[in-house]
Formats: sequence, C-alpha cells, structure tokens
Amino acid sequence: MSSNPTIAYHNGSWVPWSDVRIDPNDRGFLTADAVFDAARTFNGEGFQLKAHVDRLYRSLHITRMDPGISADEMLTITMEAIERNEEHRAAVGDFQVWQGVTRGAGRWAYDAGVPNVYVKVSPVDFGRYGPHYEKGARAVVTRTQSLSYGTVDPKLKTYSRMHFNLAELEAGYTDPGAWPVLVDSIGNLTEGSGYNLFIVSGGRVITPPSTGVLPGISRQYAIDIAKRLGLMVDEVDIQPFDLYSADEAFFTGTSPCILPVTVADGLPIGSGLPGPITQQMLGTWSEDVGVDIATQAVAFTPGM
Repeated sequence: MSSNPTIAYHNGSWVPWSDVRIDPNDRGFLTADAVFDAARTFNGEGFQLKAHVDRLYRSLHITRMDPGISADEMLTITMEAIERNEEHRAAVGDFQVWQGVTRGAGRWAYDAGVPNVYVKVSPVDFGRYGPHYEKGARAVVTRTQSLSYGTVDPKLKTYSRMHFNLAELEAGYTDPGAWPVLVDSIGNLTEGSGYNLFIVSGGRVITPPSTGVLPGISRQYAIDIAKRLGLMVDEVDIQPFDLYSADEAFFTGTSPCILPVTVADGLPIGSGLPGPITQQMLGTWSEDVGVDIATQAVAFTPGM
C-alpha cells in the first residue's frame, strides 16, 4: 500500500484516495484553516471512534465550520471507510483513519465557501515507532514552544502546526531520530508533535495538565488504565528536571498507544530501558484491544 490504493469519502462520494483533489485556493491549503482527527483500528475494528469524532466536532464548533453532516453521520462514514478497505488490511496490519474538514475557498474566513470534507484510510505507520518498544525512544526538549491558549488553543486539533514542524527539525538536528517535547512560555513541558508526555516517579504516573496540551484520546485512555491498575495519577506541571530524574517516561498517541521513552537530551531515564509500569500499562492496553501492540508494530516495521 505504498501508493495507498484505498477508497476514501470526499464531499459525499466514495472515490479512490488518489483521485481526491483539493482546490489550491482552499483556505485549508492556503492558511491551514482546517481541523482534523485521526483514529486507528485493532484487528480491523475502530478504536474509540466516537471519542475521536466527538473531539473533531468540538473543534468544528469552536472554529465555526459546518461540514454539512452530523457527528453521527461522520461516525457512520468512518466505519464504512474501514469496511470498504478491509481487503487491504492483512498486508499492512491495521489502519489509521483520518477525518479532515477545511473551510473551503474564500478571501476571508467569515465568508469562505463550502467546506471540503474527507475521510481517508491508510496503513498505520508502524515503522515510525516499532523499533522503539524494546529499548525506548529518545526525546529532545526543544526551545520551540507550544501554542499559547491565548493564540490558538492547543485543545483544538487543527492544521496550524508549524511549531510542531520546527520542533521536529530542532530535535532531528540535535539528536537524529529523536522525538521532540515542546515547552510553554515559562519552560514547563507540554506535549510532543502529535503525542502526549507521561513520566513515572515514585510509583506515581504524572502528565502535564490539559490546559496547555491537546487532551489526547490515548492520553485519557492511559490515565484510565493507570487508575484501573491502582496507580496514582497526577496532572501537574513538569519541568525538564522532572523528566531527566524520572524513574520512567512514555508517550501516548493514537498509533503507538504507549511508547517507552528512555533517553532525554542525552540523559538516560531511570535504568535506561522501558520501565515496569510502562510495560504493565502497555500490556493492559494490548489485552483490552486483543492485539499485542508492540509485537504487531515490530512485525510490520520494514527491516525488523
């Protein structure tokens, strides 16, 4: 599926993804005036689809976009997209399912044209993170800052992501292959470029408060797992020192679910290997979805 020969929903029609075209004058293309969400499947079944669609529609409400279909209709379309592409799944393991809405063409946001709506299915990018389950990912705390909620509230899932691009460039030049962790205006750690941060310290699971991050669906699921396991969970400010001195650390995101982090700015975290609480939480998530998440990711990572 390197060329992604899947069927997609686009403005009321089902068409090959390769045939989807967006007007270069669309504000989503010109000014990143667009919102989106992304879920994944396990064994071909959508995971937390309603939560993802509900978040999409919160973003649509706040940005004053009307896609012309209800949240229930979007959920139905999303499930149909998965079903229409089932024939491709065995070759790739599982799918990412992406819903996007742009404001449409127009000089001003307040009088732009008809929104552009699409739902696409593509292979989960296991190669991005599969190699990191055994030894853990490396993190770089960037000088690039997260968006302030006074500018573009980070709780909105929008295409306004240049700060994430710059953070990825900064991390890559600092430590090739490392994953960025952004900071707020006073130096507290916030989130990565599409994933949330957790540390484990003294048996407590700690994550930055939701005021300055996108409250990820996977973030909340990890919090719920930790509580099920009887762990104390705190949502408090985290400084770089707290990350460096933590017993364990991990990222949460739609595709990797829980990804161990074992090095930050060149310093080993804890033992320098994925920690027991991280592994226990990942194991519980795997049991919940009926898929060994790490094993699947490794199996579908090219070259592993």
